[in-house]
Amino acid sequence: MIRLDNISKQNGHQLLFIEASMGVQKGEKVGLVGPNGAGKTTLFRLITGQEQPDDGIVAIDPGMTIGYFSQDVGEMSGQSAVAAVMDGVGPISSLAAEIATLEAAMVDPDKADELDATLERYGEVLERFQELDGYALEARAREVLAGLSFSQERMDGDVGLLSGGWKMRVALARILLMRPDGMLLDEPSNHLDLESLIWLEAFLKNYDGALLMTSHDRAFMNRIIGKVVEIDGGSLITYSGDLDFYEQQRALGEAQRQAQYERQQAMLAKEIKFIEKFKARASHAAQVQSRVKKLDKIERVEAPRRRQSVQFEFQSPPRSGEDVISLRNVHKGYGDKPIYEALDFLVRRKERWCVLGANGAGKSTLLKLVAGDAKPDQGTVNIGASVRMGYFAQHSMDLLDGEETIFESLERSFPQAGQGALRTLAGCFGFSGDDVEKPCRVLSGGEKARLVMAKMLFDPPNLLVLDEPTNHLDMTTKEMLVAALADFEGTMLFVSHDRHFLAALSNRVLELTPEGVHQYGGGYTEYVSRTGQEAPGLHPGG
Repeated sequence: MIRLDNISKQNGHQLLFIEASMGVQKGEKVGLVGPNGAGKTTLFRLITGQEQPDDGIVAIDPGMTIGYFSQDVGEMSGQSAVAAVMDGVGPISSLAAEIATLEAAMVDPDKADELDATLERYGEVLERFQELDGYALEARAREVLAGLSFSQERMDGDVGLLSGGWKMRVALARILLMRPDGMLLDEPSNHLDLESLIWLEAFLKNYDGALLMTSHDRAFMNRIIGKVVEIDGGSLITYSGDLDFYEQQRALGEAQRQAQYERQQAMLAKEIKFIEKFKARASHAAQVQSRVKKLDKIERVEAPRRRQSVQFEFQSPPRSGEDVISLRNVHKGYGDKPIYEALDFLVRRKERWCVLGANGAGKSTLLKLVAGDAKPDQGTVNIGASVRMGYFAQHSMDLLDGEETIFESLERSFPQAGQGALRTLAGCFGFSGDDVEKPCRVLSGGEKARLVMAKMLFDPPNLLVLDEPTNHLDMTTKEMLVAALADFEGTMLFVSHDRHFLAALSNRVLELTPEGVHQYGGGYTEYVSRTGQEAPGLHPGG
């Protein structure tokens, strides 16, 4: 289906691929992995023909249709979300738009004299629309959008008024509705809530074409893929199995290469010692010569490249009182839509609450009430004695000064800290070497999130309120954050769609549903086994 044979590709001074090869067959679901900047997006662009290799061949089966979802969503406005999704499938959406225009013209008194021509055209367009099974397509488009958590109102509203995250979902829905022979999905799990993520997982499992995808969500990848292609130092290395199996194989291969390297180094040292010792003696001249020749012929084993991952260690936060957050008889609504009615909720020291609920259930609202970013319509929200709060939300990233460099931003937040300590902090959050000189205005979403997180955790509060903290983070930073937060001695209240993060860090669950609010002792893993569902509102196994 899709084949790359001995491709080489250079971007500026960076060599991305050197005689690299890989293939994806029909029905295969492949995860593409590699560090940031290794060339994952370039690989997708080579397959779609947006870029050409400097050398080698990219071969796609004749007639094969490919759908490519990237983070770079084009301009969308002036049509409904449903129409924008159907647009991806070709002429059907333009026919649907023309039907709507003709229907409006038929009841417009100013156009009464054109009625015969309008009716005739309406008949032609309708016939063509039915031939292409247009009504079924609209139903399918709505089904896909509903799976990605769109309400009916949002489906029919102007797509131009949606936020960036919702536009991403429209772009993703467009590819899913196409059901092409091959799908290239670059981070489809970003910007999705837990329910949408689980729906997408089921959709992709049932998809029978060729799938090549990247994702920073470990659980999501693991459940879909059966093969991994790793970009490593310009090569493409294929492993069969899921992510966990790939990591075991990779670690095993690294350990074997290290042992091989060490054995060869010991042998070389011994040979060199012999040569040094006897090179001045005529009696050993022949032996010395033959050993020198032997050394020249030996193919050197390279030491395996170590993946650098720096662990972040918390300073101990100051101790808070036993009651950290207390909500009593809280009522909150937007317009005439009530979100909470008489909510009572108490968070005690060292508890780690994850908040679950479908879109619009009020997860972010709860965090805003606790952080003081929103006020209850009725009732009280109290923060306990000696509580120092750190609040991370998506808008936290907009508060960075675009003109400052990463290092200046850290320095302004911690003027007392030494340069060394701040460089170590930056390194833990993935900013090594010259990265710290980048101005904040050029940072990606992920880089901004890492910087905000670094500032929040350096002098740690004893209460962390986190709204989707892993949204833009890559797998390595996420692992580092999970490891760091596992050792955190304070209290946590958080919303996340990342099941690995939920399972590793929660010890309590607050579930917001239309039927009411439920509290569960035990963390996310216990919640799943007790309810038989991974998110509220999903049926067991669905």
